[in-house]
Amino acid sequence: MIRMLLLVVVFTSLSCWADTTQQTRQEAEYYVRTYAQHYGVPVDFVRSIVEQESGWQRCAVSRKGAVGLMQLMPETARRLGVHNRCDVQQNVSGGIRYLASLIKKFHGDLRLVAAAYYAGEHAIERRGLRYSNPDVVSYVSSVRARVENQTFRSATTQGTPRRKK
Repeated sequence: MIRMLLLVVVFTSLSCWADTTQQTRQEAEYYVRTYAQHYGVPVDFVRSIVEQESGWQRCAVSRKGAVGLMQLMPETARRLGVHNRCDVQQNVSGGIRYLASLIKKFHGDLRLVAAAYYAGEHAIERRGLRYSNPDVVSYVSSVRARVENQTFRSATTQGTPRRKK
């Protein structure tokens, strides 16, 4: 009897967690699409950043102190007016505004934008594509592969069709 009760409690907890995760993903997808379109940032690029940074976890925390879906560092969040980095709307809005500013700064070169998002814009400004840190190179390659292969899928829509060459 106790085992059965324990199984019911565990199953209920897991199903509530799964619903919350699915709801968070749907909410995040909505804000990713909305803000990416508003700020002119490619939606698939944003999705690949979120997938790479947090795996769509609403309040993921990195070893270096980045938090949320888009892994905003405390200073970046302050600069962007993000008060709660675990709030999906604030985090995605701030992260996409930051990406938009990087796109402008690096003249649309998404390789440099991804590198700057990961390593910091000042390091990439100084060295550009000569920045050869293996972690940065791996990060940029992974983001690029996600965009090109669409290895992520939306929770509410099908992947964006690939552009014909």
